[in-house]
Amino acid sequence: DDSPFQLDLDMLTHRQKTRTICDTPAIFQRIYRGGMPALVTGKYKNANIFYSSYIDTYMERDVRRLSSGIDSLKFLRFLRSTAARTGQQVNYKGIADNAEIDQATVKNWLHILEALGIVFLLHPYSNNVLKRTVSTPKLYFYDTGLVCYLTRWTSPETAMEGAMNGALLENYAVAEVIKSYQNAGLEPYLYYYRDADAKEIDLLLERDGKLFPIEVKKMATPPKKLTKVFDLIDKSPLQRGTGAVLCMADRLGAFDQNNLIIPIPLI
Repeated sequence: DDSPFQLDLDMLTHRQKTRTICDTPAIFQRIYRGGMPALVTGKYKNANIFYSSYIDTYMERDVRRLSSGIDSLKFLRFLRSTAARTGQQVNYKGIADNAEIDQATVKNWLHILEALGIVFLLHPYSNNVLKRTVSTPKLYFYDTGLVCYLTRWTSPETAMEGAMNGALLENYAVAEVIKSYQNAGLEPYLYYYRDADAKEIDLLLERDGKLFPIEVKKMATPPKKLTKVFDLIDKSPLQRGTGAVLCMADRLGAFDQNNLIIPIPLI
């Protein structure tokens, strides 16, 4: 089943029949391992050795090709600082201060990582009606294994219990949604919502003239009140579509006819 992720009950019900719904530790195994073919196939058993050589040989070489005068130590500090902020709004100054480089270099290196398919920026949804929305994009990595390596988690268990567990899960879910479109040869129209009151919706999927709001949560039984935040987009000129909480539930469910409870493995 290589169709892109969408909030369609029939499609998700069919998908549930063909997929194993795994629990939280199993999801964090996936998050920690990442999606690099050499690790998934078992060619490399040690992720640390793999990612260390991956950064030294591929990333640095490609960044050098596109950016002159790169200092290896500063580049690694830049990568670590960027990974520590995954799932957050891009903070050029914070990354620059951590890596001891200037903000222009941060912007340049981030553009290169984006061009290389290492990171992606999720832009905020805005239009003329929703005037009080923010303009800063959020930053994510395509590969959560790389994030775990750069932020020095030593096992799936420590990552699952650690301070970054929510950010790692959100990064994984958002990246999986995007990849489901890319793998189907489609352009995903994805955004997040955040306004001046710091009210936020993790993900907005625009499709067929509708906006589908999605929250990502590391819980098995999310409360219905989580869907209240979806009201924020009612003023949008686009019709509000089905909403969903992507979570650690063990089966597909619903709060009501407009809001689904979707296990993350069904992405």
